[in-house]
Amino acid sequence: MVFLPRESMELEQILKMGLILFFLWSSSCLLVPSMVDATGAIRFGNDTDYLSLLAFKDQITRDPLNALRSWNNTIQFCNWKGVTCSRKHKQRVVSLDLSSWGLEGYLSPSIGNLTFLHRLSLGNNGFFSEIPLELGRLRQLKNLNLSFNSFQGEIPSNLTYCTELKILALNDNQLTGKIPVEITSLMKLVELYLGRNTLTGVIPPSIGNLSSLAWLSLLFNHLGGSIPDDIGRLTTLELFQASANGLTGTIPSKLYNISSLQDFYVAQNKLHGSIPSNIGIAFPSFVSLALGGNQFDGPIPTTLGNASVLEYIDISDNNFSGRVPSELGRLPRLYHLNVEENHLEAGDAKGWEFLDSLTNCSRLTVLALDYNMLEGMLPNSIVNLSSQLQVLLLDENHISGRIPHGIENLANLYFLTFSQNLFTGAIPESIGKLARLEKLDLSFNRFIGQIPFSLGNLTLLTELTLGQNYLQGPISPSLGKLQHLSILDLSTNHLTGTIPKEILSIPALSRYLDLSDNSLVGSLPAEVGRLENLQALDISRNMLSGNIPSTLGDCEILQYLYLSNNLFQGTIPQSLSSIGGLQVLDLSYNNLTGPIPTFLEDLKQLQMLNLSFNHLEGEMPVKGFFKNATQVSIKGNSRLCGGVPELRLPACPGKSCKKRKWPLLLKIVIPIAGAVLCVILLFSIFILPRKWKSKNNAPIVSSLEDQFPRVSYTDLIRATDGFSSTNLIGRGGYGSVYKGVLSPHQTTVAVKVFDLQNQGASKSFLAECEVLRSARHRNLVKVMTCCSMVDFRGHDFKALVFEFIPNGSLEKWLHPELDGRHHMESLSLLQRLNIAIDVADAVDYLHNNCQPSIVHCDLKPSNILIDNEMIAHVGDFGLARVMSKATAISLADKSSSIRIKGTLGYIAPEYGASGQVSTSGDVYSYGIFLFEMLTGKSPVDDMFKDGLSLRKFVEIAFSERVMAIVDPLMPLVEDESKTRECLISMARTGLSCSNGSVRERLNISDVATTMHAIRDAYLGTQVH
Repeated sequence: MVFLPRESMELEQILKMGLILFFLWSSSCLLVPSMVDATGAIRFGNDTDYLSLLAFKDQITRDPLNALRSWNNTIQFCNWKGVTCSRKHKQRVVSLDLSSWGLEGYLSPSIGNLTFLHRLSLGNNGFFSEIPLELGRLRQLKNLNLSFNSFQGEIPSNLTYCTELKILALNDNQLTGKIPVEITSLMKLVELYLGRNTLTGVIPPSIGNLSSLAWLSLLFNHLGGSIPDDIGRLTTLELFQASANGLTGTIPSKLYNISSLQDFYVAQNKLHGSIPSNIGIAFPSFVSLALGGNQFDGPIPTTLGNASVLEYIDISDNNFSGRVPSELGRLPRLYHLNVEENHLEAGDAKGWEFLDSLTNCSRLTVLALDYNMLEGMLPNSIVNLSSQLQVLLLDENHISGRIPHGIENLANLYFLTFSQNLFTGAIPESIGKLARLEKLDLSFNRFIGQIPFSLGNLTLLTELTLGQNYLQGPISPSLGKLQHLSILDLSTNHLTGTIPKEILSIPALSRYLDLSDNSLVGSLPAEVGRLENLQALDISRNMLSGNIPSTLGDCEILQYLYLSNNLFQGTIPQSLSSIGGLQVLDLSYNNLTGPIPTFLEDLKQLQMLNLSFNHLEGEMPVKGFFKNATQVSIKGNSRLCGGVPELRLPACPGKSCKKRKWPLLLKIVIPIAGAVLCVILLFSIFILPRKWKSKNNAPIVSSLEDQFPRVSYTDLIRATDGFSSTNLIGRGGYGSVYKGVLSPHQTTVAVKVFDLQNQGASKSFLAECEVLRSARHRNLVKVMTCCSMVDFRGHDFKALVFEFIPNGSLEKWLHPELDGRHHMESLSLLQRLNIAIDVADAVDYLHNNCQPSIVHCDLKPSNILIDNEMIAHVGDFGLARVMSKATAISLADKSSSIRIKGTLGYIAPEYGASGQVSTSGDVYSYGIFLFEMLTGKSPVDDMFKDGLSLRKFVEIAFSERVMAIVDPLMPLVEDESKTRECLISMARTGLSCSNGSVRERLNISDVATTMHAIRDAYLGTQVH
């Protein structure tokens, strides 16, 4: 070893240091070129993060707000918008926040290279496609927000590699598949948002492993199963949202161990069971409770009043019963209380105590009590509720009495709806002081008096509905000041006078204007053309006259136009051709003349056209819309011809006759016609009266016998074993009915033998012959023949032979005790619907398809027979009247051969007052028949006395308590909602049919159409 002097050693060290510095300097010179990319951009640091951001930008297809404008070669990437780099690790990206910039495109997989990333927030943009699997490489990620985008596919299960995650927000996308069970291994997770996707499967049972979880949102997915029991282990949980899924079962009892819970949202699921009585004690920090749209039952727990910070309660659309707890008045912060669509009750002061207590809730803004079983008078305390109240809903209850004085105290109301109750008295003028009101619905009550003039002060109103009341007087022109009104419904009242031009000048009227079923007169003002945005106009069943204004054509957005049952005259205006989107046009029961315009052929959207009972004439169009005869109704227009064969109109007169032949024809035809006329006249004067006197019933009887095989008295004796009592199947006012077997084909028949000793029996026989010789319909009892001769003792004998209907009369099905036995099963609702439709179709045929029309005059269950297929057949035409030229026939007319009696309980009231038979009388009887089908009670039941009738009985229960009056023998299906709607619709139809005012009754064609629609709705069929 060689030892160098000390000086030499110091020199050696200096040389070494010099070499090191040189090497470092050389290296730095070599690195400089790599810091400049091909474009000349200065990178100043880590290549990976810089290149990853560039790759991210390359996948952005739209940047409407220029959020990435700063991402250019003049700015160091750590200073780009939304990019934050680490202070400790220079040039490493720790946060990328580009939320709410409207970016669209793919999320580049290169994002997984930002391995120092703590926060990635891209919410509220337009990213689509799948979430890249590469996100699982971000092991330091704590906050991942991809919400409010359009991401698709499944949630990547490898996100669980991001073990530092505290916030995971994937809500409001289009994600599918199941919630990865691996997510439950993210032990540091505090907030998990997966709502508003289309996730399926169940909530992972291991969700209880997330011991730090405070907020869990799964609402608006397609999750099923039950809420896991393990959720009770989340002792830090503050918010649980799982509304609008398909969750079933009950709320797990362990949930009530989570005393930290503040917001609990499980509305719109299929959960059931009762809510524990200690809920308000278990969750002292409750702020929001949303259980609506489930199947919870039992009472509302009174302990909710202990949750002193509770602000929001929604338990609507469940099966809660009992009273609304008055303890809710102890919640000083309560601002939203929704208990609608339950079975909550109130009928006395005790039941309404809750309303008194709610006056303590000074922040209350929403109070929804609609669709319950509240009844009795509305307490005056309602006017002392919070002055902050904006929404007050009381619809579909059974509340009676007047609207309390002082309602104007609720000065901040936006919505006020009291519809479908039993409110009486006048509408208070003070309602006009609720200046902020946007919706006012007082329909389906019993309000009287005039429409308050003060309603014109509610200038912010968008909906005003006062229909189905007893309002009188003119329509106030002050309503024309409601310039924001989109709905105006004044239908079915007793309004008189003309239609004010002012309400036809409201530019916002767009949804519908309904003035139907009143007593309005005058013309339809031309100003109707100003309703350029209106979709539906109904002014039917009034007494409006004059021409249909041509300005209606300016309402080019109209889809539904009902002008029926008025006195309009003139032609159908050509201007209606401008309404290209018209779907329904009803001009029936007016005095319109002229031809059917051909422009109707070209209305592409038209689905229903009713021109019945006018005076239209000429050739029927055959193109376009008119090819489908089922969509066109033209009854009662006798001068129409041609058209498609299904309409069965007469052919139009030929146009081939030449004028030069007329003189010759006239010379030949006129003399011959004159001679024939003279012969007929002589025959009428001298011969016909004698024949009529000697045999007054021969023409009718022989006409009927000519149509069918003749039968003798002897044949009927043999068929019925001498009219044996063992074959007696019924007895009526004018005779008896026997079962028989006719030879030679052994046909089972029903033989109606008239007791000619009974005054009027012979005339009843003639009446039935007159009807049955021309009436043919599947729902009428089929006549086989008649017999009119003398018996073995020389006495007159008259009988009618009908097909045998094996299941007997409807009377015995509805009241089985009458024949001393019970049928195997009572009629179901669907069977009753079918029978009611059969009867309506039969009566519609008699009124509108027979020439001339026939009025039955004795429509009741005992005159309706049921066959083996449960099809109904209307019979017994002994009191029927044949109408002449659609005009009523006087009951007191001395020339009338039959005195109309009818049956007590079914006969129309005007028959006793005016003595006029009309088709409306049958409609009245049909309404009573419908009530009997619904309730199982006869109109002459012992309970109906002291002013109570079957109609009144139904009217009182309509519509909230309709289930309480249903025939107890009627088996009902499980779908209570659909059944209830069907029963309400049937009751409503019966009430319309049995209205005391003839003019306000439906016509039987509309009744038949309505009944078919009710059945279609009950069976779930879409009806147009």
